[in-house]
Amino acid sequence: MILLDGKATAQTIREEIAAEVRTLTAAGNRQPGLHVILVGDDPASAIYVRNKERACEAASIASEAHRLPASTTQDELASLIRQLNEREDVDGILLQLPLPGHLDATPLLEAIDPSKDVDGFHPVNVGNLVLGREGFRSCTPAGVMVLLERYGLSPAGKHAVVIGRSNIVGKPLAIMLGQPGPMGNATVTLCHSRTPDLAEHTRRADFVFAAVGRAKLVTADMVKEGAVVVDVGMNRTDEGLCGDVDFESLQDKVHAITPVPGGVGPMTIAQLLSNTLAAYKRRIGAEG
Repeated sequence: MILLDGKATAQTIREEIAAEVRTLTAAGNRQPGLHVILVGDDPASAIYVRNKERACEAASIASEAHRLPASTTQDELASLIRQLNEREDVDGILLQLPLPGHLDATPLLEAIDPSKDVDGFHPVNVGNLVLGREGFRSCTPAGVMVLLERYGLSPAGKHAVVIGRSNIVGKPLAIMLGQPGPMGNATVTLCHSRTPDLAEHTRRADFVFAAVGRAKLVTADMVKEGAVVVDVGMNRTDEGLCGDVDFESLQDKVHAITPVPGGVGPMTIAQLLSNTLAAYKRRIGAEG
Protein backbone atom coordinates (compact mmCIF):
# COMPACT_ATOMS: atom_id res chain seq x y z
CA MET A 1 0.00 0.00 0.00
CA ILE A 2 1.30 3.44 -1.00
CA LEU A 3 0.70 6.26 1.47
CA LEU A 4 0.28 9.43 -0.56
CA ASP A 5 2.24 11.81 1.65
CA GLY A 6 0.98 15.29 0.83
CA LYS A 7 3.03 16.87 3.58
CA ALA A 8 6.36 15.65 2.21
CA THR A 9 5.35 16.35 -1.39
CA ALA A 10 4.26 19.90 -0.51
CA GLN A 11 7.60 20.45 1.24
CA THR A 12 9.42 19.43 -1.95
CA ILE A 13 7.26 21.80 -4.02
CA ARG A 14 7.94 24.69 -1.62
CA GLU A 15 11.68 24.07 -1.95
CA GLU A 16 11.41 24.02 -5.75
CA ILE A 17 9.45 27.28 -5.74
CA ALA A 18 11.92 28.92 -3.35
CA ALA A 19 14.84 27.94 -5.60
CA GLU A 20 13.11 29.40 -8.65
CA VAL A 21 12.25 32.61 -6.81
CA ARG A 22 15.86 32.99 -5.66
CA THR A 23 17.03 32.66 -9.27
CA LEU A 24 14.53 35.27 -10.47
CA THR A 25 15.26 37.76 -7.69
CA ALA A 26 19.02 37.30 -8.18
CA ALA A 27 18.43 38.48 -11.74
CA GLY A 28 17.08 41.77 -10.37
CA ASN A 29 13.37 41.01 -10.10
CA ARG A 30 11.23 41.78 -7.06
CA GLN A 31 9.78 39.02 -4.86
CA PRO A 32 6.40 37.49 -5.70
CA GLY A 33 3.60 38.99 -3.61
CA LEU A 34 0.51 37.23 -2.22
CA HIS A 35 -2.11 39.23 -0.33
CA VAL A 36 -4.71 37.47 1.81
CA ILE A 37 -7.88 39.19 3.06
CA LEU A 38 -9.33 37.87 6.32
CA VAL A 39 -12.57 39.38 7.63
CA GLY A 40 -13.75 38.66 11.16
CA ASP A 41 -12.42 36.25 13.76
CA ASP A 42 -13.34 32.77 12.53
CA PRO A 43 -10.78 30.53 14.33
CA ALA A 44 -10.38 28.02 11.50
CA SER A 45 -9.86 30.79 8.95
CA ALA A 46 -7.25 32.42 11.18
CA ILE A 47 -5.33 29.13 11.35
CA TYR A 48 -5.51 28.70 7.58
CA VAL A 49 -4.17 32.21 7.02
CA ARG A 50 -1.27 31.66 9.42
CA ASN A 51 -0.42 28.40 7.63
CA LYS A 52 -0.43 30.21 4.29
CA GLU A 53 1.84 32.93 5.67
CA ARG A 54 4.35 30.32 6.91
CA ALA A 55 4.23 28.50 3.59
CA CYS A 56 4.89 31.73 1.71
CA GLU A 57 7.89 32.47 3.90
CA ALA A 58 9.30 28.99 3.27
CA ALA A 59 8.85 29.49 -0.48
CA SER A 60 10.45 32.98 -0.52
CA ILE A 61 7.12 34.61 -1.42
CA ALA A 62 6.29 37.94 0.21
CA SER A 63 2.89 37.71 1.88
CA GLU A 64 0.66 40.24 3.55
CA ALA A 65 -2.54 39.51 5.44
CA HIS A 66 -5.22 42.19 5.61
CA ARG A 67 -7.02 41.34 8.85
CA LEU A 68 -10.27 43.29 8.89
CA PRO A 69 -12.96 43.54 11.59
CA ALA A 70 -16.21 41.61 11.24
CA SER A 71 -18.00 44.95 10.87
CA THR A 72 -16.28 45.62 7.50
CA THR A 73 -18.84 46.60 4.86
CA GLN A 74 -19.28 45.24 1.34
CA ASP A 75 -18.11 48.56 -0.13
CA GLU A 76 -15.00 48.70 2.08
CA LEU A 77 -14.01 45.19 1.06
CA ALA A 78 -14.64 45.88 -2.63
CA SER A 79 -12.51 49.03 -2.35
CA LEU A 80 -9.59 47.06 -0.88
CA ILE A 81 -9.82 44.50 -3.68
CA ARG A 82 -9.75 47.29 -6.29
CA GLN A 83 -6.63 48.77 -4.66
CA LEU A 84 -4.87 45.39 -4.70
CA ASN A 85 -5.89 44.83 -8.33
CA GLU A 86 -4.07 48.05 -9.26
CA ARG A 87 -0.84 47.35 -7.38
CA GLU A 88 1.98 46.02 -9.54
CA ASP A 89 3.69 44.34 -6.59
CA VAL A 90 0.62 42.18 -5.87
CA ASP A 91 0.59 38.97 -7.91
CA GLY A 92 -2.08 37.03 -6.04
CA ILE A 93 -5.20 38.02 -4.10
CA LEU A 94 -6.98 35.53 -1.86
CA LEU A 95 -10.27 36.29 -0.11
CA GLN A 96 -10.49 33.90 2.82
CA LEU A 97 -13.90 32.24 3.11
CA PRO A 98 -16.31 32.05 4.81
CA LEU A 99 -17.14 35.73 5.22
CA PRO A 100 -19.37 37.18 7.95
CA GLY A 101 -23.05 36.71 7.14
CA HIS A 102 -23.76 40.29 6.04
CA LEU A 103 -21.20 40.09 3.21
CA ASP A 104 -21.89 38.60 -0.23
CA ALA A 105 -18.84 36.65 -1.39
CA THR A 106 -19.89 36.21 -5.04
CA PRO A 107 -19.46 39.80 -6.30
CA LEU A 108 -16.30 40.18 -4.22
CA LEU A 109 -14.69 37.10 -5.76
CA GLU A 110 -15.75 38.34 -9.20
CA ALA A 111 -14.13 41.72 -8.45
CA ILE A 112 -10.67 40.12 -8.16
CA ASP A 113 -8.58 40.55 -11.31
CA PRO A 114 -8.62 37.09 -12.97
CA SER A 115 -4.86 37.36 -13.51
CA LYS A 116 -4.46 37.63 -9.71
CA ASP A 117 -7.13 35.05 -8.82
CA VAL A 118 -4.70 32.46 -7.47
CA ASP A 119 -7.57 30.62 -5.75
CA GLY A 120 -9.04 29.84 -9.17
CA PHE A 121 -12.59 30.87 -8.19
CA HIS A 122 -13.23 33.66 -10.71
CA PRO A 123 -15.76 32.75 -13.45
CA VAL A 124 -13.12 33.55 -16.08
CA ASN A 125 -10.75 30.94 -14.63
CA VAL A 126 -13.55 28.43 -14.10
CA GLY A 127 -14.59 28.94 -17.71
CA ASN A 128 -11.02 28.46 -18.89
CA LEU A 129 -10.90 25.16 -17.00
CA VAL A 130 -14.09 23.94 -18.63
CA LEU A 131 -12.83 24.96 -22.08
CA GLY A 132 -9.39 23.42 -21.49
CA ARG A 133 -7.66 26.79 -21.75
CA GLU A 134 -4.81 28.19 -19.68
CA GLY A 135 -5.84 29.72 -16.37
CA PHE A 136 -5.68 29.26 -12.62
CA ARG A 137 -7.19 26.05 -11.28
CA SER A 138 -8.91 25.74 -7.92
CA CYS A 139 -6.13 24.85 -5.48
CA THR A 140 -7.51 21.72 -3.84
CA PRO A 141 -8.39 19.70 -6.96
CA ALA A 142 -5.25 20.96 -8.73
CA GLY A 143 -3.20 19.91 -5.70
CA VAL A 144 -4.80 16.47 -5.82
CA MET A 145 -3.78 16.07 -9.46
CA VAL A 146 -0.20 17.15 -8.72
CA LEU A 147 0.00 14.66 -5.83
CA LEU A 148 -1.12 11.81 -8.10
CA GLU A 149 1.34 12.90 -10.78
CA ARG A 150 4.25 13.01 -8.32
CA TYR A 151 3.49 9.41 -7.34
CA GLY A 152 3.11 8.26 -10.96
CA LEU A 153 -0.59 7.44 -10.55
CA SER A 154 -2.34 8.45 -13.76
CA PRO A 155 -6.13 8.10 -14.08
CA ALA A 156 -5.84 7.90 -17.87
CA GLY A 157 -8.09 5.16 -19.21
CA LYS A 158 -9.41 4.42 -15.71
CA HIS A 159 -12.81 4.83 -14.10
CA ALA A 160 -12.84 7.63 -11.51
CA VAL A 161 -15.65 8.35 -9.07
CA VAL A 162 -15.83 11.79 -7.44
CA ILE A 163 -18.08 12.06 -4.40
CA GLY A 164 -19.19 15.67 -3.92
CA ARG A 165 -20.23 18.36 -6.41
CA SER A 166 -18.99 21.58 -4.80
CA ASN A 167 -17.76 24.39 -7.03
CA ILE A 168 -14.44 24.41 -5.16
CA VAL A 169 -13.55 20.69 -5.26
CA GLY A 170 -15.95 18.17 -6.77
CA LYS A 171 -16.94 19.83 -10.05
CA PRO A 172 -13.48 21.13 -11.04
CA LEU A 173 -11.85 17.82 -10.05
CA ALA A 174 -14.28 15.88 -12.26
CA ILE A 175 -13.46 18.20 -15.17
CA MET A 176 -9.68 17.89 -14.63
CA LEU A 177 -9.92 14.09 -14.57
CA GLY A 178 -11.78 14.08 -17.86
CA GLN A 179 -9.53 16.54 -19.68
CA PRO A 180 -7.24 15.29 -22.47
CA GLY A 181 -3.67 14.62 -21.36
CA PRO A 182 -1.53 12.15 -19.39
CA MET A 183 -3.17 13.09 -16.07
CA GLY A 184 -6.67 13.16 -17.55
CA ASN A 185 -8.54 10.93 -19.98
CA ALA A 186 -10.45 9.23 -17.16
CA THR A 187 -14.07 8.11 -17.43
CA VAL A 188 -15.65 10.11 -14.63
CA THR A 189 -18.75 9.53 -12.52
CA LEU A 190 -19.79 12.46 -10.33
CA CYS A 191 -21.75 11.36 -7.28
CA HIS A 192 -23.47 13.44 -4.61
CA SER A 193 -26.02 13.39 -1.79
CA ARG A 194 -28.85 12.48 -4.18
CA THR A 195 -27.00 9.56 -5.79
CA PRO A 196 -28.90 6.32 -5.12
CA ASP A 197 -26.69 3.42 -3.97
CA LEU A 198 -23.37 5.24 -3.83
CA ALA A 199 -21.50 1.99 -3.20
CA GLU A 200 -22.64 0.61 -6.56
CA HIS A 201 -20.56 3.31 -8.24
CA THR A 202 -17.53 3.33 -5.93
CA ARG A 203 -17.07 -0.46 -6.11
CA ARG A 204 -16.45 -0.17 -9.86
CA ALA A 205 -13.97 2.70 -9.57
CA ASP A 206 -10.22 2.50 -10.07
CA PHE A 207 -9.90 5.95 -8.43
CA VAL A 208 -12.21 7.19 -5.65
CA PHE A 209 -12.15 10.85 -4.59
CA ALA A 210 -14.17 11.65 -1.45
CA ALA A 211 -15.00 15.34 -1.01
CA VAL A 212 -18.37 15.50 0.65
CA GLY A 213 -17.68 16.39 4.31
CA ARG A 214 -19.11 13.29 6.00
CA ALA A 215 -16.83 11.50 8.44
CA LYS A 216 -15.77 7.99 7.37
CA LEU A 217 -18.45 7.79 4.69
CA VAL A 218 -16.37 5.52 2.43
CA THR A 219 -15.76 2.12 4.01
CA ALA A 220 -13.84 -0.96 2.88
CA ASP A 221 -16.93 -2.71 1.48
CA MET A 222 -17.47 0.25 -0.88
CA VAL A 223 -14.07 0.08 -2.62
CA LYS A 224 -12.61 -2.61 -4.87
CA GLU A 225 -9.27 -4.27 -4.24
CA GLY A 226 -6.33 -2.22 -5.52
CA ALA A 227 -8.16 1.08 -5.95
CA VAL A 228 -6.55 4.49 -5.42
CA VAL A 229 -8.42 6.49 -2.78
CA VAL A 230 -8.01 10.24 -2.28
CA ASP A 231 -9.65 11.71 0.83
CA VAL A 232 -10.36 15.44 0.57
CA GLY A 233 -12.54 15.55 3.69
CA MET A 234 -11.59 17.13 7.00
CA ASN A 235 -14.08 16.42 9.79
CA ARG A 236 -13.84 17.19 13.49
CA THR A 237 -15.29 14.39 15.61
CA ASP A 238 -15.15 13.42 19.29
CA GLU A 239 -12.24 11.15 18.36
CA GLY A 240 -10.36 13.98 16.63
CA LEU A 241 -9.78 14.85 12.96
CA CYS A 242 -10.77 12.37 10.30
CA GLY A 243 -11.58 12.36 6.61
CA ASP A 244 -14.49 11.19 4.51
CA VAL A 245 -12.80 7.79 4.24
CA ASP A 246 -12.48 5.09 6.91
CA PHE A 247 -8.70 4.93 6.60
CA GLU A 248 -8.16 2.02 9.00
CA SER A 249 -10.52 -0.33 7.19
CA LEU A 250 -9.19 0.60 3.74
CA GLN A 251 -5.43 0.72 4.12
CA ASP A 252 -4.90 -3.04 3.63
CA LYS A 253 -7.23 -3.18 0.61
CA VAL A 254 -6.20 -0.26 -1.60
CA HIS A 255 -3.18 0.33 -3.83
CA ALA A 256 -2.74 3.92 -2.61
CA ILE A 257 -4.48 6.26 -0.16
CA THR A 258 -4.09 9.74 1.33
CA PRO A 259 -4.00 10.20 5.12
CA VAL A 260 -5.98 12.84 7.03
CA PRO A 261 -4.33 15.03 8.10
CA GLY A 262 -1.19 15.20 5.97
CA GLY A 263 -2.64 14.28 2.61
CA VAL A 264 -4.57 16.73 0.46
CA GLY A 265 -4.46 19.68 2.88
CA PRO A 266 -0.76 20.56 2.44
CA MET A 267 -1.12 20.15 -1.33
CA THR A 268 -3.83 22.82 -1.42
CA ILE A 269 -1.43 25.39 0.02
CA ALA A 270 1.40 24.16 -2.24
CA GLN A 271 -0.83 24.73 -5.26
CA LEU A 272 -1.66 28.23 -4.02
CA LEU A 273 2.07 28.98 -3.99
CA SER A 274 2.46 27.47 -7.47
CA ASN A 275 -0.38 29.63 -8.78
CA THR A 276 1.18 32.71 -7.18
CA LEU A 277 4.54 31.92 -8.78
CA ALA A 278 2.86 31.52 -12.18
CA ALA A 279 1.03 34.86 -11.77
CA TYR A 280 4.29 36.54 -10.76
CA LYS A 281 6.25 35.13 -13.71
CA ARG A 282 3.55 36.29 -16.09
CA ARG A 283 3.60 39.77 -14.55
CA ILE A 284 7.39 40.18 -14.78
CA GLY A 285 7.60 38.55 -18.21
CA ALA A 286 9.50 35.48 -17.06
CA GLU A 287 7.18 32.75 -18.31
CA GLY A 288 8.59 29.61 -19.85
